[in-house]
Amino acid sequence: MKAGLQQSARLGQELKVNPRLYQAMDMLYMPLLDLQQHLKQELMVNPFLELVEPEEEEEENAESGEETAQEAEAQGEAEADQTATPADSDDESQWEEILLNGFDVGGMREEREDREHFEPTTVATRGLDDHLRDQVRLLDLSERDELLADEFIGNINEDGWLAASLDEILTGINAVIEKAAEDAEDEREVPLFTREDAERMLRIIQALDPPGIGARDLHECLVLQLKDAGLEGTLAATLVRDHFPELIAHRWVEIGRKLGVPPGAVQTAADALAKLNPKPGRAHSEGGDNYVVPDLIVEKVEGEYLVFINDANLPRLKLSKSYQEIARDKKKFDAESKEFITSRLSAAQWLVQAIEQRRQTMLKVMHFIVDRQREFFEKGQQALRPLTLREVAEAIGMHESTVSRVTNEKFAQTPRGVLPLKFFFSSALKSSDGEDVSARAIRATIEKLVAEEDPKNPLTDQALVELLERDGVQIARRTVAKYRDQLGVLPARMRKRL
Repeated sequence: MKAGLQQSARLGQELKVNPRLYQAMDMLYMPLLDLQQHLKQELMVNPFLELVEPEEEEEENAESGEETAQEAEAQGEAEADQTATPADSDDESQWEEILLNGFDVGGMREEREDREHFEPTTVATRGLDDHLRDQVRLLDLSERDELLADEFIGNINEDGWLAASLDEILTGINAVIEKAAEDAEDEREVPLFTREDAERMLRIIQALDPPGIGARDLHECLVLQLKDAGLEGTLAATLVRDHFPELIAHRWVEIGRKLGVPPGAVQTAADALAKLNPKPGRAHSEGGDNYVVPDLIVEKVEGEYLVFINDANLPRLKLSKSYQEIARDKKKFDAESKEFITSRLSAAQWLVQAIEQRRQTMLKVMHFIVDRQREFFEKGQQALRPLTLREVAEAIGMHESTVSRVTNEKFAQTPRGVLPLKFFFSSALKSSDGEDVSARAIRATIEKLVAEEDPKNPLTDQALVELLERDGVQIARRTVAKYRDQLGVLPARMRKRL
C-alpha cells in the first residue's frame, strides 16, 4: 500500500466547556475575601450591574408584602418619578452617552479603568537576615569582614541554623572575589579568606541575637543558648555536652548512674532544656497572623442548628433597570455597540445567577454536614462521624468535584469554634457492632486518653489498643502508633515521669 497524505471530511460531536462554566467553578472555589474582590471588579467594568443599597433592600422586603395590583402599579409610578429627579437624570444621561458611544467619551470611565489596575499591596516585612545585618552594622568590622559576614547570613535558613559548611562558605565567597578581580583586570594578588577567617566570623555570628543563631546542629544550638543564659556549669549543660545521645533517648536512669545523681534530677534538668528554642530563627522568619473570615455560620437556636451564609460584607448586585431600558432600543446602536451591549448584559445576568447558585450550593453542603455531624456539635471531636466527599455529592445530587470546590479553603463559624470545612471529612474504621468510626474521632480519643494517663505509668500503644477495643473500636497497634505520631505524642517510655 502506497503511503501518502490525504484529506477527508468528517462529522462528529465534541464536548466543550463554556468559558462561563469555568468562571462559575472558579467562583465556587473562591473564599469569601477573594469573591468580594472579584465582585467589586465586575461592578466596575460592567455598567449593567449596580449595588443593592441597604435602604433599598429594606424597602424591597417591605414591598414584598403588598400583593394588590393597585399598590404595585402605584409603586411603579413612584419609582418612575424618583428616577426622573434632576440629580439622577443628569447622572443617567451621562451614562447613557457612555453606553451609546461604546465608552469612547471622556468623564469618569477613564478614571475607573485606571483605578482597577492598582490594587493595595502588602508592605514587605523585615526578616531574619535584616535583623542580623542590622546587628552586624553596629559592630566595628572592616569592609572585608562585613563582606564575609554577609555571606554567612545568606547561608542561615529560616530556623536560624547555618545551612552550609565553612568550606562551602569559603569556596563561595572566594569565587566571588576572584571573579570581581578578573572583571576589574587587577593583576595584583587578591587576598582570599582563610579557614581561620571563617571560624572567627562564625563566632561573631553566633554571638548575635537571638541566642543559638548560626548553629550547625541541635547540639550546638543548645550549647549556645546555655552559654548565653550563663548555665554552662549546670547539670543541664553537662547533659548536652557529655550525654547528648542518652538525653535524646530519655535514658534518665543510665545518665544518673554515670553522673552519680538521682534519675529524677536528670529528668528535671531535661525539662529545663525542653524550654530552649531549637529553631531560634523562627521568631524573625514567620510572617504575620493570618485572619480567617468564615464563609458560613452555624448557630444553635432553640435546640436546632441553623446555617447562614456570612455574606454581610459581600457586594449585593442586581441588574440596572435604567440601562436595561436603554439597551432595549436597538435603533440607537451600531453593530459593534450592539455586540458590546449584548455581551455585557448577558454577563451581568449570568453573574447574578451564579452568585445565587454558589450561595445555594454552599448551604446544601453545609446543611448535610450539620445533619451528619450533629453529635460532634453536641459532644465534641470524639463524636465526629466519618464522611467523604462522595457521600455529600450523592446526597445533594452534585458531582464530587463540585463538593470539593465548595469545601476547599472555606471556613465555618460553629459553636465548637471556627473550623475549615475539610475538618468534617475523614476516613472510617469499623467498630465491633459494624458501625463506621471516624479516624479523626479516634485520634481525639487517643489524645484524651494520653492526657488523662498516670505520668508514672503511661499507656503503651498496646494498652491504647485494648482501651479502644473496650469501646468497640477495632484497630491495629501500628495504626495507633501512626495516629500517636501524627498527634506529636512520644512513646510511653519517653513519657514516663520518675
